[in-house]
Amino acid sequence: MRIGFVTQWYPPEPVFVPGELARELGARGHRVRVLTGYPNYPEGRIHPGYRQRWPGGGSDEGSDSVTVRRVPVYPSHDSSMLGRTANFVSFAATSALAAPGYLTGADALYVYHPPATAFTAAALVRLARRIPIVLHVQDMWPESVTASAMSPGGGAGRMIEGLLSATMRRLYRSATAIAVISPSMAELVVARGADPGKVRVVLNWTDERLFRPVPATASARAALGHRGRCTVMFAGNMGPFQRVETAIRAAYAARDRVDLVLVGSGTEEERARRLGTELGADNVRFLGRRRPAEMADLYAAADYQLVCLRDLPGLRGTVPSKLQAALACGAPVVVSAAGDAARLVESTGVGLVCPPEDPTALAVRFAEAAALPAAVRTALGRRAREVYRERMSLRVGADQVEDLLTKSAVPPAGALGRATARRFLRRWRPDRETGATPR
Repeated sequence: MRIGFVTQWYPPEPVFVPGELARELGARGHRVRVLTGYPNYPEGRIHPGYRQRWPGGGSDEGSDSVTVRRVPVYPSHDSSMLGRTANFVSFAATSALAAPGYLTGADALYVYHPPATAFTAAALVRLARRIPIVLHVQDMWPESVTASAMSPGGGAGRMIEGLLSATMRRLYRSATAIAVISPSMAELVVARGADPGKVRVVLNWTDERLFRPVPATASARAALGHRGRCTVMFAGNMGPFQRVETAIRAAYAARDRVDLVLVGSGTEEERARRLGTELGADNVRFLGRRRPAEMADLYAAADYQLVCLRDLPGLRGTVPSKLQAALACGAPVVVSAAGDAARLVESTGVGLVCPPEDPTALAVRFAEAAALPAAVRTALGRRAREVYRERMSLRVGADQVEDLLTKSAVPPAGALGRATARRFLRRWRPDRETGATPR
């Protein structure tokens, strides 16, 4: 099957889902064309080794089965409403220009959301060729926009919320099929206009080449500053939805029992650092951003991984990617969240759970985690790995997305007529000598 991918985020950006899915579908014999932007997440700067250009409509990279076309974007990933809007809209514009020539001939299109503006290119291709679209929803708009620091308040904020709500209703109704990452998200999408028969829950996976069980090493323990006490690690984005201040206050309250290590960065990092200094929390350490290749070792060196989310209705259907990464590494978790992330951990027995944005409750969980015998922690870790393999792995997720794409696809090439089939195959067959895909 010929599959067109539209995703604003793609490796080398730390966005596992579309990159791993494209690679897996290519390995299964499908021919995948990815339309994406030049990498600029999470720093908001174009990654080293890339230079934005538009010769012939973009640049090609990839393999025989997966070809990647990049289009220019306005790089931004800060709390500026204008900057982030320009980032989203620029990809919508440049991908829409490239899509008709690049994705025509696909049997089905896959769109990774967010942002919702990525749907623009796919919509244009479908308008011309009536190609079905599978929308993969990762978070809920407008909540993830209006609750962020980049959203204005007052009347302007309400106008943006109304516009985005109407846009999402149209997107949900127009998609051929919709994959969502949790049961609560499925309910929200249906409540906002999606046909229930189109919606399927597909739990996310992680980059399994990076996140895997490894032995704890002395060097990794030293990197964490491990000092023989229970060590809880938070890894990932420190943004407005994580509310890491809750974790810092909880760690300070349980300072005689646990150490908290925060690995990563984000718009709220400076505020979190200031809070730690103001409290005098000497059991809280910040390691900054680390290379992805280092993370499995750091996960193994910690005793627990922390997942925390704000208490917002739109986040109750979110299962943060750090949860999949932790479980894939066989790491038990402490979760400060509501909704599906908490229910998943409780129902599978892979860690401890408490309500979100409650430092007192989280401090109690930290103390309980520290008190668990080593044998119990080891059993939790084994269970975490089992749950990942059975319910969240790339194999399981790709099976489900592949099924959605296959069932959504246009009739087989033979049903379109031999001349049409030959034309489509010529457009998607790589050049035998160079490996490039003809335009």
